Amino acid sequence: MQSFQIPSHGALINAFVYVAAGAGPHPAVVLLHGFPGNERNLDLAQDIRRGGWDVLYFDYRGSWGSPGDFSFSHGIEDTAAAIDYLRSPAMAKILRLDPSRIVVIGHSMGGFMAVQAAAADQRILGMALISAADLGGRIPEPLPTGREQAAIEGLSAAYEREGMAPLSGCTPEGLAHETLANRAQWSFLSKVGSLRSRPALIVTSNDAYAGSAAAFAAALRRAGNTRVSTLHLATDHVYSDERGALSGAILRWLASLTSSGPR
Repeated sequence: MQSFQIPSHGALINAFVYVAAGAGPHPAVVLLHGFPGNERNLDLAQDIRRGGWDVLYFDYRGSWGSPGDFSFSHGIEDTAAAIDYLRSPAMAKILRLDPSRIVVIGHSMGGFMAVQAAAADQRILGMALISAADLGGRIPEPLPTGREQAAIEGLSAAYEREGMAPLSGCTPEGLAHETLANRAQWSFLSKVGSLRSRPALIVTSNDAYAGSAAAFAAALRRAGNTRVSTLHLATDHVYSDERGALSGAILRWLASLTSSGPR
């Protein structure tokens, strides 16, 4: 394991990498946690490492002790900074990784971060989404007249229910306003054009996000993406009793990427 801090927009965010055995160069996974991040999926990280991949885990600004203020915009920036950090020649040497083979895997809000990162960075090899939260797509567009305040109140209540204690520099209301202001550009469907040629694994469970994730998978396929894999597991949002099945699906998908190579 290598632990370090990643520079991101004036802050140093906490991070570590599980380094795969052998000389490499290894492909790498950036593992993105949800909101607020109680489930870190580090069991998956260990399994992926045993499969021959380096795995980077980090905490966004303002979350779980990383300096700075938390916001969704900052999380998007931090994810891009973490990917760039992995690609630096110095880190590629230390971690024995191949900077041309980086995959993003995100759970819940981390799935949102994965979509934003992959859409913005064509060098990312592929993305895996685990009960991904489509933060922008959950809000009607256009929003009916007079419904903005109701939307803010609903989002604020939802964020507060998730638990804000591990987050600093933010409020439920502030995050709700941020979501509302960026809903069009953050919607998963707005990213389909940028993601229509890369592999995607979309895993869903019996939670509130399954419908939007299925719609996203269908939209990618309609756009011509023939490399979309889907899996539904009848379990809860954190896959409590399906960890083995989840891990197996991710490992098989990752293996398919390394066997075919970047395209």
